[in-house]
Amino acid sequence: MAKTTLTISSKTYSSWSLRGWLLARFAGLDFEEVLVPPDDAAARAEILLLSPSILVPRLFHQGVTVWDTLAIGEYLNEISPKAGLLPDDRAARAHCRAICGEMHSGFAALRAALPMNLKGHFPGFKVWSRAQADIDRIVQIWSECLTRYGGPFLFGQRSMADAMYAPVVTRFLTYGVELDPQPVAYCKQILAMPELQEWIAEARKEPDEISELEVEF
Repeated sequence: MAKTTLTISSKTYSSWSLRGWLLARFAGLDFEEVLVPPDDAAARAEILLLSPSILVPRLFHQGVTVWDTLAIGEYLNEISPKAGLLPDDRAARAHCRAICGEMHSGFAALRAALPMNLKGHFPGFKVWSRAQADIDRIVQIWSECLTRYGGPFLFGQRSMADAMYAPVVTRFLTYGVELDPQPVAYCKQILAMPELQEWIAEARKEPDEISELEVEF
């Protein structure tokens, strides 16, 4: 049987790669990474938000290829239902899908203004109004979930939603976004995950840089 692989791009800059990788790890999937270098034209276009479609991460498992992050999450939930990627309760499951979908298709201003950069640190970064509106909405989502389901993750236990919002947590850290105590506690919870710590450690070893994202503020 062909080995299971997950194709990803830069661990420093690719938020979509991080989401797919976390989903696979949360599901307990045994996979090998296939790394597309950031100087690859397609990978670069995606990271710089110039690509019309997102083709990484891409999961290959038992003859099945899945390349959309939400589709990867749903597929992993089917093959590993006990992993808890989606909540057991029907209403909570619908809620989880809704906020994952909102992350998947929305927050364009945040993506453009605060690109993921795990090697960067820009204290005092000026957040423009449209990006601030995205930040406010994300914090609202987090607060509603943490209050309703009791934390420490968005739906109590770790789920697909936490994988989808993890790159936002790294963005808030990179750009010094000020938050209230509840979202700060959630960010600390996400940053403390062993999987994310492993990803960040590997990102720091990457020699490649994308100059368009290494700007000074």
